[in-house]
Amino acid sequence: MHTNINSIRETNEDIDAQIVQPRSKSRYTFYHLSTFLLTFISYAMLHAARKVFSNVKSTMAEEWSALPNQTLNPIKPDDKISFSLDLESTRLYNSPNDATIFLGVLDAVFMFSYSTGLFISGILGDRFDLRIVLCLGMVVTSIVIFLFGVLSEWLHIYSVAWYVSFWILNGLAQSTGWPCVVAIMGNWFGKEGRGLIFGVWSACASVGNIFGAALAATFLTYGYEYAFLVCCVLLICCAIICFFAIIPAPEDIGLGKKENHAVISETTAAVVNDDDNVNEETELITKTDQSTNKPITFWRAWFLPGVFMYSICYACLKLVNYSFFFWLPFYLHSKFSWQESDADLLSTLYDVGGIIGGIVGGLLSDLIGFRSIVVVPTLLLAIPTLFIFSGLPNNKALNGFIMTVTGVFIGGPANMISAAITADLGRQEVLAASDQALSTVTGIVDGTGSFGAAIGQVLIPVIQKQWNDWRFVFYFFVLMTF
Repeated sequence: MHTNINSIRETNEDIDAQIVQPRSKSRYTFYHLSTFLLTFISYAMLHAARKVFSNVKSTMAEEWSALPNQTLNPIKPDDKISFSLDLESTRLYNSPNDATIFLGVLDAVFMFSYSTGLFISGILGDRFDLRIVLCLGMVVTSIVIFLFGVLSEWLHIYSVAWYVSFWILNGLAQSTGWPCVVAIMGNWFGKEGRGLIFGVWSACASVGNIFGAALAATFLTYGYEYAFLVCCVLLICCAIICFFAIIPAPEDIGLGKKENHAVISETTAAVVNDDDNVNEETELITKTDQSTNKPITFWRAWFLPGVFMYSICYACLKLVNYSFFFWLPFYLHSKFSWQESDADLLSTLYDVGGIIGGIVGGLLSDLIGFRSIVVVPTLLLAIPTLFIFSGLPNNKALNGFIMTVTGVFIGGPANMISAAITADLGRQEVLAASDQALSTVTGIVDGTGSFGAAIGQVLIPVIQKQWNDWRFVFYFFVLMTF
């Protein structure tokens, strides 16, 4: 029996039309929405945990020194239960000012361990279940933060080794978050409209910062450890929900491209069972489909077009962005003598600006068709804004406005590079033979950026102490932005 090859090709085209057409009717499904929300909330909670630390620095410095804590209504288990180690006489420093350098060291230690972990987590994300890697990191983060910020204060364990050790573990645990959530989002959302979608979604870090700042301001009067404690509980709850609800890729529920190829292969094989040549072609399609499951190697990912360039660019930009993240409340408190709770809440305006900048920049990049055309002019506008910010007087309204504008010009491009641009790099055409590269590429870009941010956290307290003037810190930001 002879089968007409033209009729076979028509059959294949009909099958393709039947498979592709339903996807065009409903571009986004409930699963897209749930993926968006779950990844958004999970990373927002991880960032909230970081923000709590940056917003209680002044209070922690008081606890580490011989001066009494200035919190108003402290509530601690050791006030009612006698299990305290009674090590209160062993303080780390003589005054809160002496603790400033150590606070910078802790930030740097976190960023170095975090950046190292990003390279590792990126590789793990392309080789293991993204859901498990993400949830495991959240659980470990919760445990470490409890030991670092809650148990140490309850038991009065004021030890440099204790704080440094657990903060290193915290950086490694939190590094699982970003590569996993970006890879999951990249699996569900294609390049069309990615700038706007990822622009909105990348606000998760800024929303987490705002939530963490509000959390610190709310519980600071009872003791900074309770802000950490609430974060721990929320992280555990979020990890449990994500473990049972998140779906790493459409293929896991039969909505992805891999299933479509399989249907095509099986149907074609049934129609052309008597044609050896077409059967060989069908087998080739199936083998090609299977080859796309091979993860990309770490070193090959470095040499993908644009990865190295954007990694170096992000290292400089993240240095500035994370400096505001770690030091802005401390800067406002020390320069203007504002109450720490007021400085915490006002610093959230920088994150509001980052949200606006990321969304508007992502939308413009979709309309123009190029991301860099939006990023470069925005960073150039950030330079005069930083100069203005460095010389502002003691006025909360003016500082808040300039803070928001700075967030637009610094935080916006940072969100674009870390989310939409990274997703583009991990899904470019040269990766047709390896679709498991997005997590590795994300780890490289964000890991390199975090190394830059870690260096910044070491330099900032040194620069400020050397010249005793925060303006020189802002001049350093200008140099990195340029």
